[in-house]
Amino acid sequence: MLDQPNGAAILDSVSRLLRESLMPALPDALVFQARVAANAIDLVAREIRQAPAAEQQALARLAALLAGPGDLGELETQLASRIRSGEMDLQTPGLFEHLLATAMAKMAIDQPAYQSYRQELERGARAVPRD
Repeated sequence: MLDQPNGAAILDSVSRLLRESLMPALPDALVFQARVAANAIDLVAREIRQAPAAEQQALARLAALLAGPGDLGELETQLASRIRSGEMDLQTPGLFEHLLATAMAKMAIDQPAYQSYRQELERGARAVPRD
């Protein structure tokens, strides 16, 4: 077990430092760059927290959908090949649900404030649970 604070918590602290202490003291010409840095730090913290569960869930969905074992990369490649060949399409049971869940999990990490993502959450689309 790693000591505390963990990597995501450290990144949260750095982001907070940038936003609350440094950005207000920076000249206007540097505020934008500091905001970009803070946003990047926030994204990495979300990835650390959420990506393992998202990948595990995607692997389980793909193994069921494709009825076979493999690692995530292999199964994603196999799915893409089956879609490209026409063997699978949106009428294939479980495919749309997998694609939607995958997109929602990625949005939870990359752009959780994105309005379309928030609307889908309100409609009941699933995403990786937030911390």
